[in-house]
Amino acid sequence: MILAGGRGERLKPLTLYRSKPAVPFGGIYRIIDFVLSNFINSGIKSIYVLTQFKSQSLAEHIERAWGGTNRRADNFIISVPAQMQTPGEVWYEGTADAIWQNMNLIHDTAPDLVCIFGGDHIYFMDISQMMREHLGRAADVTIAAIPVPREEADRFGVIEAAPDGRVKAFHEKVKDAPTLPSDPSRCYASMGNYVFSRKILEEMLARDARDADSSHDFGRDILPRMVKEGRAIFAYDFASNRVPGQEGRPNTYWRDVGTVEAYYEACLDLKQVVPQLDLYNRDWPINTNASSAPPAKFVAGATGTSGEAYQSILGSGCILSSGIVKDSVLGRNIRIHSGVEVTDSVLFDGVVVERNCKVRRAIIDKDVRLPSGTHVGLDADADRARGWTVTETGITVVPKQPSVRPITTMDL
Repeated sequence: MILAGGRGERLKPLTLYRSKPAVPFGGIYRIIDFVLSNFINSGIKSIYVLTQFKSQSLAEHIERAWGGTNRRADNFIISVPAQMQTPGEVWYEGTADAIWQNMNLIHDTAPDLVCIFGGDHIYFMDISQMMREHLGRAADVTIAAIPVPREEADRFGVIEAAPDGRVKAFHEKVKDAPTLPSDPSRCYASMGNYVFSRKILEEMLARDARDADSSHDFGRDILPRMVKEGRAIFAYDFASNRVPGQEGRPNTYWRDVGTVEAYYEACLDLKQVVPQLDLYNRDWPINTNASSAPPAKFVAGATGTSGEAYQSILGSGCILSSGIVKDSVLGRNIRIHSGVEVTDSVLFDGVVVERNCKVRRAIIDKDVRLPSGTHVGLDADADRARGWTVTETGITVVPKQPSVRPITTMDL
């Protein structure tokens, strides 16, 4: 069960018209592709994706890339919109309520274990290893966990665990959360990925649904209650996970791309010479929808010099005409015209950058056309005057729209 229904408020304007798991990532992928690929590569092929807000593009992507509703008995990936099956006929009121409202799907397949994962993180993981550890410990629930900086603890559920991994306490998004005994600068954070024994899950969700005072959330309600009752809850050390094709390197890369800054940094991580997350690992492929676009092309422009790209990722169908791309990630079918400079930026599919534009530290959404001479990321006040988002760290986000008009003195 993949939870993919969040609003993604902190990632706006990239989530103005799409859900967070549907946001493009790494040139050709969507964020949801990473968790789906992890399940498929792990041999787990009975998957429901629970959607809610702005889910149309996500549902279409799952249909195209993952076979959509071509269901077989134990081999399917199905997008499930909010069914409103509870008596009050309400939207999902929390992560636990989302599963509770779809318990009929679990009853239909009658599994021994239920994996409940978020759909909006970037990482590689062999989930079967976590499941084996869960079974070996006879656990009621196992929580994937990873150390995070102490100053970020209020974004996560924080785990206090005994040396054998048993969870002693669970703190959901609180300041001054307890740190690791061996490292006072970091906390042991829940990744929001759980493996439940089915019968325990059914029991806990049924009780929670009857509790009028509950927020119906795993982190706020279910897990703290299970700890208090002395249930068999264990933390799974994500660093112990081993992914084929990454031998000799620790598997510690996990990014919660919940903010524009985190998303931007994760995208640009990919263009490193030896990235921590290697998209070229043939033993652990990340699947997405196939493209019929031709290969990327570098051609000579009006000046007679050819397009150039340095330390960058370019999707299929891109054409660079006497423009320069540096330290950037480009999607598919992008046009870079003569005299253009794109630096430290992320461009989504279909972007057209006309002559003599300069783009720095920016995210340009799908199908945006930048008219000749447009500057993006060079003047924060001018960018804001156009209605674009500029983050505190100076990243400019140009939202999805048909075109961008040139700025005039009336805007300043």
